Amino acid sequence: MLVSKDELDTWQDRRRAHFINCLSGYKSANLLGTQDKTGQTNLAIVSSVVHLGANPALVGLVIRPHSVSRHSLENLLETKCYTLNQVHRGIIEQAHQTSARYDKQQSEFKEVNLTPLYTRFAAPYVAESRCRLGVQLQSTQTLVNGTEFVIGEIQEVYIEDEAAVAEDGFVDLARLNTACVTGLDSYHEGPAGLRYTYAKPDKKPLPLPTT
Repeated sequence: MLVSKDELDTWQDRRRAHFINCLSGYKSANLLGTQDKTGQTNLAIVSSVVHLGANPALVGLVIRPHSVSRHSLENLLETKCYTLNQVHRGIIEQAHQTSARYDKQQSEFKEVNLTPLYTRFAAPYVAESRCRLGVQLQSTQTLVNGTEFVIGEIQEVYIEDEAAVAEDGFVDLARLNTACVTGLDSYHEGPAGLRYTYAKPDKKPLPLPTT
């Protein structure tokens, strides 16, 4: 199958969006937790979280153009902090439902029956998530297509003990039943992965234990 740009341009919007979203492969599924200065909470599923660096610990995510009201973006710009909560098998349906266009006065936590959890952050975690990050906003950049690239520094991490963090820092997400997503609506759960020694030009990589 060969699809040219000219042919893509003739496709119906939803079909094209499904197709292009699948091409980058499996993506992480996280719930972005925010609230405004009045305490109104918002929760939105995102599939664009990426690692940007370990020292400092930076993550990035993409938010659609701010041409209409984007409650999550508006909240994190206002409070300068947000949470990222990994989706697992047990909360996939609820996480997917947060993509519905609720009014700002409606909290997705309440609408989808997930529990807000607070620590020292002015942003709510998802209590049901098994891996949660508290993130401080560092910068936002408007990209060529109008989307906003949000960069934040990780301030705290909570991981359930079942993840069995290895001595070298490896986190076995399969033991947390962490979900990933393809396209706009397809969720997957990965098996235990394959690990290999650090790659060097003159050495064949050797298998490593996952935990």
